[in-house]
Amino acid sequence: MAARTAVAAVASWARDPEAHPRPSRADVAAAVRLSIELLAQDAPGQSVEVRVPPFAAVQCIAGPVHRRGTPPNVVQCDPITWLRLAMGDVELGSSSADLSGTRAGEVAHYLPLFKT
Repeated sequence: MAARTAVAAVASWARDPEAHPRPSRADVAAAVRLSIELLAQDAPGQSVEVRVPPFAAVQCIAGPVHRRGTPPNVVQCDPITWLRLAMGDVELGSSSADLSGTRAGEVAHYLPLFKT
């Protein structure tokens, strides 16, 4: 699985960025993009938007469809937080991710994506 391999390549840095050198931007981008695409596959829908700037954003979670403007349900975080969520090192509710909207927390039901 490409997502697992990409995340494993940056996992030690994501878990302890002080002790490990930062991976290349391309490696971090690949890990974020592939893992967030996995979330979209596991939780199909368009009621929640998950954003990990500057690398990726997906819509997921079945329910009301959002088509224009700012989505009503958003989860947004930095790449290192997203990777920690994807690996199960932190839970969504206790992370530094910004959640807005009544359905944003439903993303937690699909995390972690895998353990590395």
